[in-house]
Amino acid sequence: MDPSERFTEVTGPKNGIKVTIDNEYCKGCTVCVEVCPVDALQMEPVGTRWQGSVVIVSDIEACIGCMLCELQCPDFAIDVVKPEKKKGKAKPKAEAAG
Repeated sequence: MDPSERFTEVTGPKNGIKVTIDNEYCKGCTVCVEVCPVDALQMEPVGTRWQGSVVIVSDIEACIGCMLCELQCPDFAIDVVKPEKKKGKAKPKAEAAG
């Protein structure tokens, strides 16, 4: 993960959750890290930024896709996309006897 790039995108190979961080919008406030219930995020020092750090995804497989980080980010720097559920064939309802 390279915070010097504009966007950092991480996708979990098992859970399929994709988290995108806009490194230019992130001001390093730590709100997202504080609200994450599974500690999937952490702050990483970046010497070239005025605020000194940006958020990174430290454990994408721990992410449960709750989107708290995205919803609480005051600068809209995080985007969480959960994989679409596979649509299977609908099971036929049992016919009512009567």
